[in-house]
Amino acid sequence: MSQQTETLFNELSALDKKHILHPSTNPKLHSEIGPKLIFESGEGIYLKDMGGKTYIDGVSMLWNVNVGHGVKELAEAAYEQMTKAAYTTTFYGYSNEASVRLAEKIAEVTPGDLNTIFYTSGGSESNDTAFKLSRSYWDLKGKKDKKLIISLRRGYHGVTIATQRATGIDAYREFSGSGDPNIVNAKPHLTECELGDKSHPEYEGSIRSIIEKEGADKVAAVILEPVQGAGGVHVPPEGYLKAVRALCDEFDIHMIADEIICGFGRTGKMFGVDHWDVVPDFMCVAKGMTSGYVQLGGVLMTDEIRDTFHTYDGMLPHGFTYSGHPTACAVGLKNLEILERDGLIENARVMGDELKKGLAYLEDKYAFVGNTRNRGLLAGFDLMEDPAAGKPFDGSIQAAVTVVEESYKRGLLIRPFAFTPGMNIVAIAPPLVVNKEEVERIIAIVDESIAAFAKTL
Repeated sequence: MSQQTETLFNELSALDKKHILHPSTNPKLHSEIGPKLIFESGEGIYLKDMGGKTYIDGVSMLWNVNVGHGVKELAEAAYEQMTKAAYTTTFYGYSNEASVRLAEKIAEVTPGDLNTIFYTSGGSESNDTAFKLSRSYWDLKGKKDKKLIISLRRGYHGVTIATQRATGIDAYREFSGSGDPNIVNAKPHLTECELGDKSHPEYEGSIRSIIEKEGADKVAAVILEPVQGAGGVHVPPEGYLKAVRALCDEFDIHMIADEIICGFGRTGKMFGVDHWDVVPDFMCVAKGMTSGYVQLGGVLMTDEIRDTFHTYDGMLPHGFTYSGHPTACAVGLKNLEILERDGLIENARVMGDELKKGLAYLEDKYAFVGNTRNRGLLAGFDLMEDPAAGKPFDGSIQAAVTVVEESYKRGLLIRPFAFTPGMNIVAIAPPLVVNKEEVERIIAIVDESIAAFAKTL
């Protein structure tokens, strides 16, 4: 780093510490040391910091940069729209061509009859909106007591007051001491229980048991991620999503699929639910919708739900300033074009198979690496003292954090999960443009990092 660059870095670091409270960051530590990295540029799967050091973006920043960094076509799409009309509202029945064209395109690629979208600015807003729309739908149907939302433990759905309560991670649910009393968390991935096996030892606390306890006339919806992302990359057992779909049908309850992370090719199919041929009543999207280039999200709904809302003869009292933002929608439309034109969804599937091979290699090599799993380019693995026996490392051993830090030293940015005692999970999710050599490089760096951690045991 040159003297001039170092001076600029120090200036920005001091200003950052003084003026920015960072999300998902240790405030005390950050106030002392400032930003760990200040990014300057990016291209493909790579990011460069102010000092010129290059890193592999091994988690697509926040699971969202699907088409990779530095795609000029997306900047050009934004520029073209901005020079015409950067922003117009969709309130009061107003519209714009970009939001209409994107809605048409999304209806084309979604499963079943998910043909109508309510635009938001991001994932938390999308899930929060789905809760409101579900409850409002039941109001319109004369079932005003159907308010309860059931989510899954380990699930992550956002940080609004409602979505943080739906998130099945204690730190998020407990932050600020606020929450929605009409949201409860169920045990995840209990296929037999959801199919009706009441003799199952884990039945109490399953989705079905909660519905039976609370009464189906009180339950509006069940929300779940096809593959749980921020909760530790947990892939459901085969048959689970179909079992939940059937359960919701049995009790006349909405199924909400949170596709914020899984959507737009991340798992090797356009949407996560496509792996299991399930069509939810609501589908929440964001992140890969624009590959993170502009803030945009939405809630897809079935034709029947849309038609029910069309009976509402009054102002719909919900919306965001940036709902249907024309610049964001123009970028989203070009993003979808790139995903399809460049075969990136198929590439995610093929490179996911390569990533799976690499993870299997690590599991064979290290006795404390276990439960490697992935769907496309959404992957994770556990670090445990004895994976076969399910025995975690002692709490004093920060295995995942150490491996991720060692990877950082070697130029790879990946993500640890250690929010419950004994949890040591590492997530890997590179942009969908990654190639075979780059996957192999990612695995090689993780291999070196695990070896460095092993020396500390």
